[in-house]
Amino acid sequence: MTAQLWCFGESGNAYKAALTMQLAGYDWAPVYVDFFAGEARSPAFRAVNEMGEVPVFREGDLTLTQSAVIQLHIAEKTGKFLGADRNEALRWLMFDNHKLSGVAGSTRFLMNFLPEAKRPAKVIAFQQGRLKATYTILNDHLSRSEWVAGAAPTIADFACCGYLYYPEPFGFDRAEWPHINRWLDAISALPGWKHPYDLMPGNPSDRA
Repeated sequence: MTAQLWCFGESGNAYKAALTMQLAGYDWAPVYVDFFAGEARSPAFRAVNEMGEVPVFREGDLTLTQSAVIQLHIAEKTGKFLGADRNEALRWLMFDNHKLSGVAGSTRFLMNFLPEAKRPAKVIAFQQGRLKATYTILNDHLSRSEWVAGAAPTIADFACCGYLYYPEPFGFDRAEWPHINRWLDAISALPGWKHPYDLMPGNPSDRA
């Protein structure tokens, strides 16, 4: 049975789930959500996910939301990418949710997807300061470890990279973070890897 993933290309959170399935060789297909037209706030979508967010995973009678939950389900079901130390993988999933993607996603949205006149400069500057501290933690960690949570790629890697391949500016320049840059190259070299705009439907150029 082919699993469905409600998603759109601009969503780094959806990318985490999609990338995990893609690299695990999972049988899945995207269901496009027109986020920028308000679909995620519609009654029809909230009947799928009361939180009004992507990603949503559905396979048979099972529906899951929140990227980390979906990633963990795929890893446990396939036996791939959970790593030798489950707690270590979960530790970095929580770090990503709270410190990395949770801030990078909103900063990227404010800087790129709001009308320029409505972009809150002070909020953006504050969040970029928080992100710099987070990048420092991740970069220093990756100076000592090839992968985020052990000696092989795990769902922690696919979570932490969720927003870092996007081309839109949000205060992240790979050249400034050599160990993160090396790690991102290593992820993109994994068999089956795809850029978020190639893996999921939806691209800013669609609205240009």
